[in-house]
Amino acid sequence: MHFDVIVIGAGAAGMMCATQAGARGRRVLLLDHAEKLGERIRISGGGRCNFTNRSVSADNYLSQNPHFCRSALARFSQWDFIAMLEKRGIPYHEREHGQLFCDESAADIVDMLKDACDAVGVRWAMPCAVGEIRQLTDAGQNGARFTVDSEKGHFSATSLVVATGGLAIPKIGATPFGYRLAEQFGLAVIPPKPALVPLALAPEVLEPIKPLAGATLDAIAEFGTARFRENVLITHRGLSGPAILQISSYWQMQEYQAGKKAPLQIDLLPGIDAAAWLAEHWQSRMLLPNLLAQQLPRRFAHEWCALLGGERWLKRPLSELGKRDLEQAACALQGWELMPAGTLGFAKAEVTLGGVATDALSSKTMEAKQVPGLYFVGEVVDVTGWLGGYNFQWAWSSGWVAGQFA
Repeated sequence: MHFDVIVIGAGAAGMMCATQAGARGRRVLLLDHAEKLGERIRISGGGRCNFTNRSVSADNYLSQNPHFCRSALARFSQWDFIAMLEKRGIPYHEREHGQLFCDESAADIVDMLKDACDAVGVRWAMPCAVGEIRQLTDAGQNGARFTVDSEKGHFSATSLVVATGGLAIPKIGATPFGYRLAEQFGLAVIPPKPALVPLALAPEVLEPIKPLAGATLDAIAEFGTARFRENVLITHRGLSGPAILQISSYWQMQEYQAGKKAPLQIDLLPGIDAAAWLAEHWQSRMLLPNLLAQQLPRRFAHEWCALLGGERWLKRPLSELGKRDLEQAACALQGWELMPAGTLGFAKAEVTLGGVATDALSSKTMEAKQVPGLYFVGEVVDVTGWLGGYNFQWAWSSGWVAGQFA
């Protein structure tokens, strides 16, 4: 069976691409190995899908080419996707940092995209395992450039769109299929890494802070020039919480650039000059943990002082601590340095860092520069967004763009 376009991957980017190609009158086949349609959309945001953000720019994305995403984001913006929801009558609400969620269920978005595909005649093949994919040396009379073998038959197409996602959340079917396909066609792949992921600490680092497990802090996680102020959670395995998930992508990114890891910093007193605040209380008979408990959880303040200053910080009043003690405390409060041992892996990651190299793709069409008719969209591409709806927006935008040309 011949189609104008075959899209592999019926997730956010794949369904968006299929609707756009179908709306142009293209005969589209949408293939996916999963049994449930749009499961990644369904489970996101606690079942309500953080589908985009009110403020989206290239600054919210990481890539070997940080400018690559600009064109797609500009041509199909967050406002365009919001307009789709409003036309459909899907109610939504805004949470902190401009994050937008469905009022009722993420299934509303899956249903909207499925209906949009059906309305333009998209054909479905799922669940459907895909086998060998070949590029034809000479296009036939129907313009076929690719053939796809699958458990539901043998298909050919003029355009092939790869929307297979990354490696995050393998329990719902994530595979490296898209990366292997890119390499088959000679495209470079930036080695995939877990992103927006909790960080693990080495046993020797973790052991002293185990008593702090369960503490949640309003803090700033910092790495290089990246800074995120949100909750930081100390866990029995390391660090988690929104601020840590955000900074984890930058921490992972550094290995691409420097070939080695470096520690991150946590500002425990955001918005406060720690040195000036401690100086104000230097003559006090108050113990340092009790002073810190005015700004931090009491148990955390006590255990943190024990960890960094021992009995001296725990038992001597502030008036008996020397200037060097206060300087050390202020420095640590403003930049508590921790060296992660790694991450908790793809099973705990929200998304994938790395992917099909953007140098191999056109930012205006998402087509492979050296393989006419081959497109890559969504998470399989080396474009990774912040937490907060940015990765879904990249899926909508890149899928929409490819759908204009495939």
